[in-house]
Amino acid sequence: MKVVVCYAAFGRHCLRFALLPSMAGAASLRASRSRRHGKETIRSDIFKNRTITFAVALIFADAILVALIIAYVPYTKIDWDAYMSQVSGFLGGERDYGNLKGDTGPLVYPAGFLYVYSAVQNLTGGQVYSAQILFGVLYIVNLAIVLFIYVKTDVVPWWALSLLCLSKRIHSIFVLRLFNDCFAMTLLHASVALFLYRKWHLGMVFFSGAVSIKMNVLLYAPPLLLLLLKAMHIVGVVSALAGAALVQILVGLPFLITYPVSYIANAFDLGRVFIHFWSVNFKFVPERIFVSKEFAVCLLIVHLCLLAVFANYKWCKYEGGIIGFMRSRRFFLTLPLSLSFSDASTSLILTKEHIVTAMFVGNFIGIVCARSLHYQFYSWYFYSLPYLLWRTLFPTWLRLILFVGIELCWNLYPSTPASSGMLLCLHLIILMGLWFAPSDNPYQLKEDNNSQRHKKHM
Repeated sequence: MKVVVCYAAFGRHCLRFALLPSMAGAASLRASRSRRHGKETIRSDIFKNRTITFAVALIFADAILVALIIAYVPYTKIDWDAYMSQVSGFLGGERDYGNLKGDTGPLVYPAGFLYVYSAVQNLTGGQVYSAQILFGVLYIVNLAIVLFIYVKTDVVPWWALSLLCLSKRIHSIFVLRLFNDCFAMTLLHASVALFLYRKWHLGMVFFSGAVSIKMNVLLYAPPLLLLLLKAMHIVGVVSALAGAALVQILVGLPFLITYPVSYIANAFDLGRVFIHFWSVNFKFVPERIFVSKEFAVCLLIVHLCLLAVFANYKWCKYEGGIIGFMRSRRFFLTLPLSLSFSDASTSLILTKEHIVTAMFVGNFIGIVCARSLHYQFYSWYFYSLPYLLWRTLFPTWLRLILFVGIELCWNLYPSTPASSGMLLCLHLIILMGLWFAPSDNPYQLKEDNNSQRHKKHM
């Protein structure tokens, strides 16, 4: 009897062993079908998602428009020759920032600008037409990144994404003026896209790279610091800031080891006084007041107060204000149990809407309080305008009027006291709308890994 049982068991094992290849093949077939089904589902979702489909169509349509602009609209020479002169001096071995000059004056941008435009000069041979094509590609890349941010946050309705392609001034800034603002803002938008996926350290590298091209990106720094403090423990925040600082050191190293004072004084001059004639926003202010230190200090105080008020009552509302938030985290009293540098080390993660809202509103506050906005500075906040307008409670018709009004103010050349006064009023209306808009919960719970695994097994 025992022999029969043993042979029966042996037979079952042999049968199972013989069927293993077919079972494995069946499992592989099921997995393959599952993967194909998953890919087909993703493709189907993409085509069914009206917002994504419309965004892709906008990219192709705008690419055609950019090509037509380059082909038929005359180029306007403003800073290109100055850029090429400054780059030529750098490539020729000059390391004293005070000696890097062009026909518009000395170089006033950090060293990242030199590296970028050195690459542009090498790629284009210094030829304007070739550079326009390169900037046309940059325009489309930047637009694609911005549309990605809009699609991921899902704040703006699909049809309103077309507003991002309707600015005459923005097209001019990119492909008819070739300003360095274009590279700075593209890197800035790339950093925001990385922040949406909690890639805080890599995002800070891109952010610092944008600052190294033009310092206006620092307008995003106050809300970004608050987001870092919300998203990570203090160790992660310090390491992310250290990475950003390291980028600045490496970028400026050739100048810091030769003429450090000249580099810092020229590349990071925060006290520059802009020419009153080119101001788009405060043209209605008399020139003697416009250039005064008192006016600059007043605007700085208003800027800091607005940031503090928005941070306390809007961005940290759910944490009980800034003080309540700091107390809850105890940043400077205790260290986390696990000194992890992971970007996603906390149990709570920020919503994508909260990240983008804080960044865009913080920058917009800086725009409202800027003493002088030149025409190329429109690129600093244009791409955030539809998002900001749809974060307010305004009716759609008023949002569109505000958008068109701002666009008209930026396309009037030269600006007048009336147009600059109108621009300030439109900015203040949007700012008030953002203030009275409801504050959403900034956090979403991250599912525990064990519960996720349990759901998979179920």
